[in-house]
Amino acid sequence: MPPLSAANFSNVAASTSRAPRLGLYCGYQQLADLALPVRDDISNSNAHPLEPRQKKKDNGRRARNREPTAPPRFDQSPVPSIRFAPSHKMRPFLPLLSMSAVAQALYFYIDGTSPKCFFEELPKDTLVVGHYTAEEWDDRINQWAKHDGLSIYISVDETFDNDHRVVSQRGSSSGRFTFTAADAGDHMLCFTPSSTSGRAGWLSQHSHNGGIRLTLDLAIGESSEIESSDKSKLEDIATRVKDLNNRLSDIRREQVFQREREAEFRDQSESTNARVIRWMLIQLVVLAVTCTWQLSHLRSFFIKQKLT
Repeated sequence: MPPLSAANFSNVAASTSRAPRLGLYCGYQQLADLALPVRDDISNSNAHPLEPRQKKKDNGRRARNREPTAPPRFDQSPVPSIRFAPSHKMRPFLPLLSMSAVAQALYFYIDGTSPKCFFEELPKDTLVVGHYTAEEWDDRINQWAKHDGLSIYISVDETFDNDHRVVSQRGSSSGRFTFTAADAGDHMLCFTPSSTSGRAGWLSQHSHNGGIRLTLDLAIGESSEIESSDKSKLEDIATRVKDLNNRLSDIRREQVFQREREAEFRDQSESTNARVIRWMLIQLVVLAVTCTWQLSHLRSFFIKQKLT
């Protein structure tokens, strides 16, 4: 391992400054802490650069005063800040570093009704669940507070597919949005505030920090937190599905019962129709026999009356 001199610290800082990640803030702080005990003449020492130098005894003499040397500079590489830049489309990288880890919540400020967008590169078939809370600066209580008239419009576009929009949702001041990445690539998430409260000077750019503070918590991948948050809903859906299956079983049993009754009714109707036809034929035969007997009787009667 080469000694960590001031030039090495500058090279490390310059190389890491080209990778914009929020986690670099802690890295810069650690580099700064390590750089404090390093002196300009550390390269001439045989001791390890990170070990404290032993004090030399001067046999009663007072140690010669040396001018303190400043810690090595990072070649004018600025320390990245978590607060977003005022541009509409930028890349504030969220701490979403792994597919199984849940990101910590962070907040940022929105000026007026201008949308605030950031990009996130997602693999294919990745579940993303976001929780947000929008608060407006209230001068009466001198703190951030929720308002009923405040709403947030959320949009997610696939920049690699001609800005195809996969999420278009308008919610209240706090809520949740969910989507699944259809393909791998950069996704642009935008948040646009609006208000229907009718209060004068709402979301004014001259107010405290722009007027809106949006707290965002994103969870990426099949994490335990996503499963636990949706567990109650999934159980409710499973219970409803079971109830529907039971109702379908009851309906099927009722259909079978109705079919049996319909078969019995059909048999009874056919038997009744057969009996009606049979009795009608019997009645016709009886009527024919009766008519024939009456005609013969009347004929014989008239013949007897004429002869007498």
